[in-house]
Amino acid sequence: MDKQRTCIEVNAVSKRFGNTVALKNLSFKIPYGEKFALLGPNGAGKSTTLKLLVGFLNPDLGEVTIGGVTPSSVAARSIMGYLPEDASPYHVLSVRENLEYVGTLRQIENVKETTDSLLDFFDLREYEKAKVGKLSRGTTQKLALALAIIHKPKVLLLDEPLNYLDIPTQEKVITLLTSLSVTSLVSTHIMSVASRLTKNVIMLAKGAVLWEGSIDALKKLGAAEEPIESIVARMMIGAQ
Repeated sequence: MDKQRTCIEVNAVSKRFGNTVALKNLSFKIPYGEKFALLGPNGAGKSTTLKLLVGFLNPDLGEVTIGGVTPSSVAARSIMGYLPEDASPYHVLSVRENLEYVGTLRQIENVKETTDSLLDFFDLREYEKAKVGKLSRGTTQKLALALAIIHKPKVLLLDEPLNYLDIPTQEKVITLLTSLSVTSLVSTHIMSVASRLTKNVIMLAKGAVLWEGSIDALKKLGAAEEPIESIVARMMIGAQ
């Protein structure tokens, strides 16, 4: 792959937490403008990988870069949007205050207008004055998604973005995320989510890449008419 066209690169990365091996010699590359899913069961290393990419963790071995620079650099953080699993915006601030505060930190123009637009898109108007600590999990997730995209990032790192959302909101978010011209990596353990949001899969098992390629290529690994979930399950069971 052309080095200049690589946006996200994970090169021979290992990470341990005490005696637990979270990632083992993990390597993959994502070109600019492509949308990938990080697919795997719970404990496969998906969330750890995203935390390394966003600069919240450092690898024990190996290297991680975003656009050729370290994730903790100002250059990388300025272009990234991140949605952690079980996101927790500022609980003591209201919904509007969260958006305006993060928008100001991100140095976006027209903070109020952008906030108003996101409140309307995510159906948050009735909650704009409510403190985050009093919101339902689904409403909190909508706010967290809005915070992740408020600055129009060029790189999106999303950990289970459809968690807690009702079906109409899921459909709205899927339409939004697939329409964005960004490089994205979506962590999920659900194949249908990966299929709706991305065209490519990096499948993890026990902290290492089990399989990587397009979703169309993944489908071809199974028998005719075999559900893709069955193919993925068989591969994951075989890796245990």
